[in-house]
Amino acid sequence: MEFKKMWISDNSDGTYTNPVLYTDYSDPDMIRVGDDYYMIASSFCNSPAIPLLHSKDMVNWKVINYVLNHVPGERFFNPEHGCGVWAPAIRYHNDTFYVCFPMPDEGIFMCTSKDPYGRFSEPVCIKEGKGYIDPCPFWDEDGKAYLVTAFARSRIGFKSILHLTEMAPDGMSVIGEGVHIFDGNETQPTIEGPKLYKRNGYYYIFAPAGGVKTGWQTVLRSKNIWGPYEEKIVMRQGDSDVNGPHQGAYVTDTNGDDWFLHFQDVYAAGRIIHLQPMHWENDWPIIGIAKDGNDYGEPVKTYKKPNNLVTNPYCPDDSDDFNSDTLGLQWQWNANYSNEWYDTDSKNSRLILYPVHKETTCALADTKNLLLQKWTAPEFSTVARLNVSDLATDDCAGFVSLGVIFGGLGVKKTDTAYNIISIRGSQTFHNEKATSTETITTLETVNKLTELYIRYTVKQISLIDSKPSETITFEYSFDGINYTKAEDEMEAVAGRWVGVKCGLFCYNTVNTNSDGKLYVDSFIFAK
Repeated sequence: MEFKKMWISDNSDGTYTNPVLYTDYSDPDMIRVGDDYYMIASSFCNSPAIPLLHSKDMVNWKVINYVLNHVPGERFFNPEHGCGVWAPAIRYHNDTFYVCFPMPDEGIFMCTSKDPYGRFSEPVCIKEGKGYIDPCPFWDEDGKAYLVTAFARSRIGFKSILHLTEMAPDGMSVIGEGVHIFDGNETQPTIEGPKLYKRNGYYYIFAPAGGVKTGWQTVLRSKNIWGPYEEKIVMRQGDSDVNGPHQGAYVTDTNGDDWFLHFQDVYAAGRIIHLQPMHWENDWPIIGIAKDGNDYGEPVKTYKKPNNLVTNPYCPDDSDDFNSDTLGLQWQWNANYSNEWYDTDSKNSRLILYPVHKETTCALADTKNLLLQKWTAPEFSTVARLNVSDLATDDCAGFVSLGVIFGGLGVKKTDTAYNIISIRGSQTFHNEKATSTETITTLETVNKLTELYIRYTVKQISLIDSKPSETITFEYSFDGINYTKAEDEMEAVAGRWVGVKCGLFCYNTVNTNSDGKLYVDSFIFAK
């Protein structure tokens, strides 16, 4: 089945319109290898982890792989919202793809692969310790290697400082403790997300400062990798509606033109991806377009494409009719997953979810086997077609919306009937630990039920000072035609460092070994 594309940035006339992805690929990094572009992003506690996307023009993107099957560490077999894999970096060196990623409570890790579509090596911890984040490896012309990092105040007690460590040439360990190379506390507060490059004899560190939603792009340069570094702000929001503009990557395309890919935090939908032209003046980059003689750029809305190779614009998958032998790459679990949680049934074009036991004190948001995906547009509807005929007694299954404010709509099977249930809840965080509360309301009871359709609608209700505001509506139907609204609209509020996700749940709070099954026939997005 061919599905409707939810967000296309390519205008099919040699131009594109930002954002290139209206999807929460936070903290992106990008490289070019030959004619191909590769991008990775944060994934926090979700698995598989670290999505890897491919493009031919930096405008049209597809998810092609994940770097990790599971987040390292036993703690991630349960949701640890806001923890796990933070901002990663990708580099290509000696015919090898290197992915370096931080876990703020554990340290800095490295994975490698010769094939971006293949399996990556198991992660190696190259620097243990709390608080080191946003690593970027760099190989110099003399064969020496380095690692630049930032710091998370929540773990180490300070921030706004960049740190440089020499790294073994194979990238699998660091040499010594390294030194602080830049203190931004006075002029570049909350400087983070450093990416290290070299051009015309200068070492450049691209790093956002000023905060995710309120900041700007800073670039540091020095003739010596250890500094001292000069500093310059090279992109501001200016008159654009792109707040932040935050962390990203500098790449030169196949025509020799320079570009900068970065994210913008749009609150509930998360951190969406923009592409900016870039040029150089006096060996300083200007990102975006400089206005009225400014020595910094502002983000562009519509611009000529880097390359005009793509004739049929595309975007990452979202809708799914489950006709594959493998789970689609748009899906991630709420924690490290088990293959026992699901089966693919391509013969019957359906996904089978098995109820996983959870304690009654565990809220929906903290359920480990939530099957989730990102929002893919500012407004949309999604319809999940569920077959509940093989659910067992006390099984609960349905559609989930996951954010700090979360909710669900589905069915609970009893001995004699099916209860249509609505779940509403919220999370609060203290020292990165979530406390979740929820209420479950029975909306309707039916004696027999085979198919249940659940419609999830996201509507943008305002856009004030570049801050969008959305509502979420749940509805259910027994025939796919006539829908009943579940409860009042929910406010859409992002999760811990992530945008709102939507997906499916299937659990049992009574039986530890339920033999029930939920059949998911389709999960379809539409505008």
